[in-house]
Amino acid sequence: MIQLFYGSDTNKTHRVVQEVMLPLFEEHGVSIRDKVVSELKPEDWTENEVFIVGVPTWYYGELQSDWQAYLEELKGVDFTGKTIAIFGLGDQWGYDEWFIDGVGILAEVLIQNGAKMIAPWPTEGYDYTASKALNSEGDFYGLALDEDNQYELTDERCKKWIEMVVNELHLTEKSLSNSKKAEAAE
Repeated sequence: MIQLFYGSDTNKTHRVVQEVMLPLFEEHGVSIRDKVVSELKPEDWTENEVFIVGVPTWYYGELQSDWQAYLEELKGVDFTGKTIAIFGLGDQWGYDEWFIDGVGILAEVLIQNGAKMIAPWPTEGYDYTASKALNSEGDFYGLALDEDNQYELTDERCKKWIEMVVNELHLTEKSLSNSKKAEAAE
């Protein structure tokens, strides 16, 4: 089981999670449990080893309201031994100097607290001026989506990124069936 935690004020991130990502993970046979950030409890980070985190960026590089309210608590979580894939929504033309900065803000905290980040995303195909979401290799820490200007690319980008996540986690049919057997034994 993989946990997917996300925030969404305008329902764009919620729509992407519910209508695009969850069905795509299901096609790969991957079981996902999703939860909005405002409902997180401390034990939510200890129950699993693999997480997907979704964060839209607001205005001038600000975190979405639920993530902003949760940030201090997040800074206290030990992510040693945890693997995290991150994605974010932003507006690369209206807020081109802060494109998906929320991803970078959260990734910094996750990495500082021991998380192993997977599934970085290339910057090709985007038109922005600056972003805090760039890793040391010049890629985004995770999937970048622009539901304002490139919504027609969302489904295909999600499909490719989810394939990356599944491959990097080595979620093969064998490992999935072993995971299901372990869950059934509990």
